[in-house]
Amino acid sequence: FLFVVMMLDVDFAELRQGFLQYLPVGALVGVAVLIELVMVVGAWTVAPHKIAPASPVTSGVSNTAALGRVLYTDYVYFFQAAGFILLTAMIGAIVLTLHHKVGVKRQNIADQVARTPEEAIEVRKVPSRQGV
Repeated sequence: FLFVVMMLDVDFAELRQGFLQYLPVGALVGVAVLIELVMVVGAWTVAPHKIAPASPVTSGVSNTAALGRVLYTDYVYFFQAAGFILLTAMIGAIVLTLHHKVGVKRQNIADQVARTPEEAIEVRKVPSRQGV
C-alpha cells in the first residue's frame, strides 16, 4: 500500500484546499459507520452449542488435499471473494500509477513500422578531412 501511495505523486497542497468543503459529509459518514460497528459488536453472541465440531481427520489424506478440500468446499465463496478483492486492488494500483507525463518522449510503434528505408537513411557526401 505504501508503494502505491509513493507512486501516485499526489499534490497534498491541492488536496487541502477542498478539505473543509467535504468535512461535514465525511464526519457524518464516519459517525454512521462507527454506530453500525458498535451495534454489530454489541449484538455479537456465540452460543457454545452452536459451534460445529471439527471434522475427523482421515489417515489416508495428505495435508494439502485436506486443505484443498476444505478450502474449495466449505469456504469457496470466501476464497473467490478474496481473489476478487485482490484482483480489484491490483487493477486499481495499476490504474493509479499509470499516467502519462507531458514532455516525455514516447515510442510510437505505428510510425516505426510505417517508415520506409528512404525516410530512415540519409546519405551525405562528406568531404575528406572535414567534419559532418
